[in-house]
Amino acid sequence: MALVTVKNLSFTYPNTEHKALSGIDLAIERGAFITLMGATGSGKSTLLRLLKPELQQNGVLEGVLTYAVKTDEGDRDVALNEEKIHPRVVGYVAQDPEEQIVTDKVWHELAFTLENLGVRQRDIARRVAEIASYFGIDRWMERDTATLSGGEKQLLNLAAVMIADPELLLLDEPTAQLDPIAATRFIETVYRLNRETGVTVLLCEHRCEELFPISDRIVILDGGRVALDDTPRRIAQSIGRDSEYAAFLPTAARLYHSVTRSAQANDTIPQSPSGDSLLAGSGSPSVASRRLPNGEHLYQREPIIPLSVREGQRFVGNLHRKEKTTSERSDGNATEEALSLKRIRFRYERRGADILRDLDLTVYRGEVFALLGANGAGKSTAAAVAAGLRKPYSGTIKLFGRPLKDYKNGALYKGNLSLLPQDAESVFLCETVREELKGCDGVLQKLPFDLTPLFDRHPYDISGGERQLVALCKALSTAPRLLMMDEPSKGLDANRKALLLDVIRRLKHDGVTVLLITHDVEFAALCADRCALFAQGRIAAVDRTDRFMTDNRFYTTAASRITRRYVDGAYTVALAAERFSSDGGAV
Repeated sequence: MALVTVKNLSFTYPNTEHKALSGIDLAIERGAFITLMGATGSGKSTLLRLLKPELQQNGVLEGVLTYAVKTDEGDRDVALNEEKIHPRVVGYVAQDPEEQIVTDKVWHELAFTLENLGVRQRDIARRVAEIASYFGIDRWMERDTATLSGGEKQLLNLAAVMIADPELLLLDEPTAQLDPIAATRFIETVYRLNRETGVTVLLCEHRCEELFPISDRIVILDGGRVALDDTPRRIAQSIGRDSEYAAFLPTAARLYHSVTRSAQANDTIPQSPSGDSLLAGSGSPSVASRRLPNGEHLYQREPIIPLSVREGQRFVGNLHRKEKTTSERSDGNATEEALSLKRIRFRYERRGADILRDLDLTVYRGEVFALLGANGAGKSTAAAVAAGLRKPYSGTIKLFGRPLKDYKNGALYKGNLSLLPQDAESVFLCETVREELKGCDGVLQKLPFDLTPLFDRHPYDISGGERQLVALCKALSTAPRLLMMDEPSKGLDANRKALLLDVIRRLKHDGVTVLLITHDVEFAALCADRCALFAQGRIAAVDRTDRFMTDNRFYTTAASRITRRYVDGAYTVALAAERFSSDGGAV
C-alpha cells in the first residue's frame, strides 16, 4: 500500500479560472526517494503544500488525497478532507532557510518541535542530543541561530523537522539559496536519511546533477499535470536531445544525447537458458528482440545513458576525441571601469567582526562579471555596499569613474545602477503583479517571457521563480547602466534560466554592465566573461571564465568534471560536444 495516494487531484487558487493542478495521479510508496521537477510555475510547490495539511492554501480542491495511517489492525487509508493527519506524520522544509527558524538558539530550535508535540522534558533532552549528534551539529548547540550560514540554517531546519520522526519528508527547493558545496552536502544528508531511517522523501528541486543518480523516481510536472513519471534511467532514455524536457536532464545525459547519432540499440546480448534476458532486473536497460532470416532471435539492448559524473567520465572515455579547432579566447582589452571598490572594510556592528576585509573589486564596462563563493562569505554584503545601501567605514567606491557619494538626490538609481536583491519579495509593494509592473510596458515588450498571465495574482501567491522574473522587470525599468543581480536564477527551471541568459546577453549587447552574485556555477559558466571566487570578505581569485572553470575542482561545472581528464576547456555541454563524437564520426 502506498503511503500517499493522489487520484485526479485538481486545485484552483481564488479569483482565477486557471487550475494550478489538474488531474494529478500519483502514488508515493513507503521509503521511496522521489524528485519532483518541472518548469517554474508548473505547480510543484502547490502540490507539496497540499500534502502538508497545515500549509494548504485557500482555493478549490478536487479529487482524492489519502494517507496510509498505521493502526493496530494495519495500514488504513485516510482521506485528507475527512480526517486530520497528525502534524508529526508529514515534515516540511521550505526554500528559504530563514523561513522556518523561530528561536534564538540552536538547541532551542531542536527542542521547540518536541515541546509543541507535548513530549516529556526528559525525553526532549535525549532526542535533542541524539539528533544533534546524527547531523553533526552538536558543537553548534549554544550558538545563536542568527549567526549560522545559509547552509547551516537549512541543515538545522532539516534536523528540527526530523526530530519529530515524520513518515513523509517534503522539501521545496531546499538548496535554492545554498552554495554548490553546501547544496551537495545537504542532498547527501537527505539521501542518507532516506536510506538509513526509511523516511519517504518527496523533494522538489532543479538540481538534476545530484538528484537523478540517487532518486527512485523522477516526476516532471508540466502545466499542472504529470508529464513524466518513471525511473531516472528510463526518463533519461525517453527524453531526447530536442525534447522540451531535455533541459531537466543531468549534464552526463545531455552530453550523451549531444554526441551520439541516435538512441538505437547498439549492443547485442545473449539469451539465458531459461529464455529470459540476462539483463533482467530492476534498473536494467530495456531489451528488444529482432527475428533473423534463419528464424533465430537477436537480442539487443538500448545503451545505458549516463546520469552521474562518474558514468559520464566512463562514457566520454570511450568516445573519439577531436582536435580543438576553436580559437583561444582573448583576455579582452576592456580598461574602462564601470565599478571599482578599493580596500573596502565593513562591519555590521561597531564591535563586531569585519564582513568585508580590504575588498578590491573591479568590473569593466560592458562585461558580465560573476561573483561566486560560500554562504556567509560576504557576497551580498559587498553588493549592498557597492549599491550604496550600506556604508563602509574604510575604502573608496567609484561608479563609472565618479565616487559613489557624488551621486546626489537619487541620481544613483536613475539610469545608472539597479540592484535585483536576493529576496525578491522586498521589492513588492502592491496587491497585484499588474500594479507592481505599472510603467514597465517598455521592458515587458522586450523580455523573452510573458508575465501577463500573472497580472491579476498577488506577488506572494506566485512561485519563487516567477517572483524573480517580476522583480527583474522592475529592476530593468530604470534603464540602468550597471545591473547588479543577487541570485537571479534562484527558483528558475532550466528553460527559464535559458530565457534569463537571453536577457543578460541582450543587456550586454546594449552596453549594460552586469554583476552577478550567484551560487549557480552552471549559469555563470554560460553567461559570464569573468568569474571571481569570494572568500572571507575579499576576492580570493578572479579570472576569465574558461580558465576559472578549468582550473577549479569544486567551483566548476559538471561538464568540466566529466571531461577534464580527456580534454581541456570543455566546461559546458556545447563545448564538450565540439570535442567528442560517437564512433569517430561527426557530431
